[in-house]
Amino acid sequence: MSGTEHDVVIIGGGHHGLTCAAYLARAGVDVCILEGRHEWGGAVYTAEVTAPGFCHNIHANFMEFLHIMPFFADFDLPSLGARTIHPEIQAGMAFRDGRPPVLIYQSDMIEETAKSFAVYSKRDADAWRELKAKANMFELVMAAALYTPPAKWNQSESLPNPMLATQSSFSMFGLDEEMAFKTVRDCIDEYFEADEVRALLYRVAIEFAAPSLEWPGSGYFFLFACLFMPGCWRMMVGGTHRLNGAMVTACIKEGVTMRESSRVKRILLEGGRAAGVELVDGKRVLARRAVVSAVGLKDTLLDMVGAAHLSDYTRRRATHFKEGPDQVLGSVAMALHEPPKYKSARWDPGIDRAWYQVVGYDSAKDVLDYCRAGHCDRVPELPAAAVWVNSLWDATQAPAGKHNLTGWYFFPKASALSEAEWEEVRATYNDKFLRLYGEFAPNMTRENVIADYLHTPLDQERGMRMREGDFGHGAMSLDQVMGLRPFAGVAHHGTEIPGLYLAGSCMHPGGGVTAACGYNAVKVLCQDLELPPVWQNPRRFY
Repeated sequence: MSGTEHDVVIIGGGHHGLTCAAYLARAGVDVCILEGRHEWGGAVYTAEVTAPGFCHNIHANFMEFLHIMPFFADFDLPSLGARTIHPEIQAGMAFRDGRPPVLIYQSDMIEETAKSFAVYSKRDADAWRELKAKANMFELVMAAALYTPPAKWNQSESLPNPMLATQSSFSMFGLDEEMAFKTVRDCIDEYFEADEVRALLYRVAIEFAAPSLEWPGSGYFFLFACLFMPGCWRMMVGGTHRLNGAMVTACIKEGVTMRESSRVKRILLEGGRAAGVELVDGKRVLARRAVVSAVGLKDTLLDMVGAAHLSDYTRRRATHFKEGPDQVLGSVAMALHEPPKYKSARWDPGIDRAWYQVVGYDSAKDVLDYCRAGHCDRVPELPAAAVWVNSLWDATQAPAGKHNLTGWYFFPKASALSEAEWEEVRATYNDKFLRLYGEFAPNMTRENVIADYLHTPLDQERGMRMREGDFGHGAMSLDQVMGLRPFAGVAHHGTEIPGLYLAGSCMHPGGGVTAACGYNAVKVLCQDLELPPVWQNPRRFY
């Protein structure tokens, strides 16, 4: 073979690929990272999609892991431009009839959240005090679970059992272990009784990586999405692309070779071993020691390696790896004259400054029906959403005196609708949402909107290589989590093809801006390639 040669070639310049590249370079490895698009960061990007000067985080917005993310500390990303803001009121739900909102505050402001819950239920307030205090206490345990690769497995052993870890988590909280076998909805309903509180927690759970609210065996996501995550969400000053920029700068400082607009066509094999890649323009980039793919599972194994080079087991597991519909989003963006002013603010003006604002639902049933639609390949009839107005805290994200609203709809997977049907959704759905929005916040009229935009799941698939528009690069169902993600045979990051490793969001712990998939891959690579453990930090046990 002939072509440019490096020790390690990384496919995909999303945040996991950048994480892997920076650590390997710090370990003294000659690393080349290839990104198919003209910009880095994958879904961590910001764009002016509505009007000049209005910045919208079209995909990743909530930086909920930065305070525990090893990469953020190890490469001192704040010094490279990744500055954050931690809004005091993290989440809130307003109501059409103007009754009091339900608010969730920062993790250490337990009493403030309990006070909001107590408007509807003293029992719910007490439950939050107890459960959130435990979540705060066990946060580092959760961090270790995220930033540790699953154990290596071979087919002669019993399958890894995610339920054992889930049962252990409930026991740690002093809760019944059998809750692990229940649905997220069951768990929420058992510990919280007020319909308004349930409605907010339903939406928070499904928004932040939980599988379907009604899948048995998903109880772990009640702990993770409802208790651990709310309260620690941070925003990037200037938009999430500033995190992307800081990570790229860290890679450059470590000596990583960065090549954008370099889409990989296939992974080259020599003697059955991964030996490099061929780009769509025919150029080759060779790898002396390893090829690391930080893109999707099917992109890597089925498209770039090819089914003919895979065992029957790996081919079947990759072919039937599920994408969506739980993590399939449509992103709404609106340039506004003024921010939303909710009817519910007459009881608590905090709803107008909640960072994550849930709007369009009157009840927990509304949220359930909304979430069920995607599983039936339907666009929700109720055009509800959760939105954020980052310009309330960071004036650089919109022109002076104006505001940038962005948010998420939950939609069916990209293949559920034809291209023409998605175009119809793009042309009409924001108007439907706006008409509903005005019933919750009377100032949210068409006159308040300077320009708007809708990014569909089909756009996600085509623009960011997210199959079906699934931001997690794979459903978080019980058979695709922890030691079974993406499947048992590759959960430890290495594959059956010597020299080929996986480091994308298809790996544990899945989607979200954790940098964990890349970090965990580094741990495995350092061991396999006999590199110094550059990921270790005396101030951190993971």
